[in-house]
Amino acid sequence: MELKYFRLIKAIAEEGNIANSSEQLFLTQSALSHQLRELEDRLGFKVFNRSRNHWRLTKEGEELYKLANQLLQTIEDGFANIRKIKEGAKGSIKVSAECQSFFHGLPAFVQRMGILYPEISIDLNMGATHQTISQLLSQEIDVAIVTTEPASEQLAVTRVVEDEILVVMHKEHYLNEQPVLDASHFSDLHLLINSFPLENVSVFEHFLKPNRVVPSKVSAIPYTEVALELVNANMGVMCLPKWTLKPFKLSEDLTFKRIGKNGLKRTHYLVMREAERNLEYFANFTSNFLEDFSDVGG
Repeated sequence: MELKYFRLIKAIAEEGNIANSSEQLFLTQSALSHQLRELEDRLGFKVFNRSRNHWRLTKEGEELYKLANQLLQTIEDGFANIRKIKEGAKGSIKVSAECQSFFHGLPAFVQRMGILYPEISIDLNMGATHQTISQLLSQEIDVAIVTTEPASEQLAVTRVVEDEILVVMHKEHYLNEQPVLDASHFSDLHLLINSFPLENVSVFEHFLKPNRVVPSKVSAIPYTEVALELVNANMGVMCLPKWTLKPFKLSEDLTFKRIGKNGLKRTHYLVMREAERNLEYFANFTSNFLEDFSDVGG
């Protein structure tokens, strides 16, 4: 059944007769009458009961009228969505973070964005976080959160926040008396990390590796709450910024130590493709992301 017939049924039902419908559909009364006869012949039943001044839908016609409303509204909504996509107000964003610290705060951010901007779909990509820039350039993801500013004309970079990585240990740990831990202290430590490879761990890549130090034992614990339990049992230490532990209830037996006399600090950057940065939904994502995360390092 062609779309023109649904428009015809809707127009006549709402205008009351074929004369009033001709102007709305930009067709003569004769053309509309011909269309209606053709439709009823095909269907094998009358769509309207005619009178001189008013046409009423038959029972079968009422069902067609409902279907016409649903179909035409769906088409209208579809084209509205297409316009929004073209204008940049609607779209999907795949996000990945080089540092898994951000995955503690991202779910709450995504939930808030879903309320504020229901037309923006945000997916978190938690795999292969050490390849975020290459994934971004190959369009596997749309936004990368990294700690090294990339140099590429294809990418738009926004500075988000600077934070400091600290060592979390039990107060009875033998190094607790040290006010600051240097690289040599790590050679005998059991270091708990989120995942391998070790080169993706900030404390190793930016502090231990340059000093040619490898901890005596390294264990990958993907769940922070489990790693905290091990630290609380004095079975290892963690290295991460304090802000990432805000969602957890911390034991009073835990203590924090600076790494190196100047502290181990890093800067986080939000990176996306230059061609998309000015689209409305990317701009909304960026402004809200900065609002949520620009002060977490404080």
